[in-house]
Amino acid sequence: MKRRFSVFTILNYVVLALIGFSMVYPFIYILAYSLNDGKDSMMGSLYFLPRKWTLDNYAEVFENARIWQAYKITLLRTLIGTFLHVGLSTLMAYALSKKALPGRSFFSFYIFLPTIFSAGFIPFFITLQKLHLINTFWVYVIPMLFSFMHIVILRTFLQGIPEELEESARIDGYGDFQIFARIILPLSGPVLATISLFIGVSHWNDWFSGAYYVSNKNLIPVQTMLQEMLTQAEAFSSSAQRAAQQGGQTVNTGVQGSTPESLRMALLVITVFPILCVYPFLQRFFVKGVMIGSVKG
Repeated sequence: MKRRFSVFTILNYVVLALIGFSMVYPFIYILAYSLNDGKDSMMGSLYFLPRKWTLDNYAEVFENARIWQAYKITLLRTLIGTFLHVGLSTLMAYALSKKALPGRSFFSFYIFLPTIFSAGFIPFFITLQKLHLINTFWVYVIPMLFSFMHIVILRTFLQGIPEELEESARIDGYGDFQIFARIILPLSGPVLATISLFIGVSHWNDWFSGAYYVSNKNLIPVQTMLQEMLTQAEAFSSSAQRAAQQGGQTVNTGVQGSTPESLRMALLVITVFPILCVYPFLQRFFVKGVMIGSVKG
C-alpha cells in the first residue's frame, strides 16, 4: 500500500506540475518576445529567454500618448464599473434575501428573464443609441451593472447570515441602511471580493465595447488598442511575406529595432500585469467566497 501510494503521489505531482507549466509558459513566451529585439524576433526560435535583450519595445509603448489615454480609460471603467456593479448587486441581493419583501418572486423572475432571452446585437446597439450611450464613457459601465449570477451568489450568501443579528440591531435602534452598512457589508467580505474579481476582470479584458460602440480615439480602452495592434501585426506579417517573395525587399516598420508584433507583446505584458498583481491578494477571499456559496447553495 505504501508503494502504491507513493507512486500515485509522484504521478500526481508530475501531472499537476505539467498542467501548471502549461498555464505559466504562455506568459514566459510573451515576456521573452517583449524583451527581445523586434527584428531579431522575426527569426523565431524564442522559447524561454530573449536572444537579443532590449527595452526598446516598452520604451516605444510608453512613449505613445494614445496608450496612456487607453490605459486611463481601462483603469477608470474597471474601478467605477466594479464599484457600482458590486454596490447595486449587493443592495438588490439584500432585498431579495428577505422573505417578507412584497413581490419577491416577481422581482426574482424579472431579473432572471433576460438571462433566458436575448434580442441580439442590433437591438442592443439601437437601445444604447436611444439612451445616448454610444461613443461615451458610460457605454462601458451601465450595460455591465447587472448580472443575475452575481445577484444569486450574493443572495445565497446573505440568506445564510443569522437573522438574530439584524433583530438585535433593530432593538438597538438601527434602521435598514445602518444594518446593511454596519453588519451585512463587514460580514460579506469574502463574497464581495469574489464578485469584485469576477466583474473587475470582465471590465479589464473587454475589448468588444470599445471596438463596436466607440469611435472616439480618446475613449478607446487598452484591450481594444491591443486588438488593433494584433490586426496591424497580421497585416505587417503578410506584407513582409509578400516582400520576401518579390525579391527580398524589406518592410519599413517605422520603429528602430521594433515591429508591430514585438510592440504587441510588450503591450500585452503591460495589460496583464495589473491583474496578476491584484489576484494574489484576492485569492484567499475568492476561494472562501466560492466555497461558502457552494456549501450554502
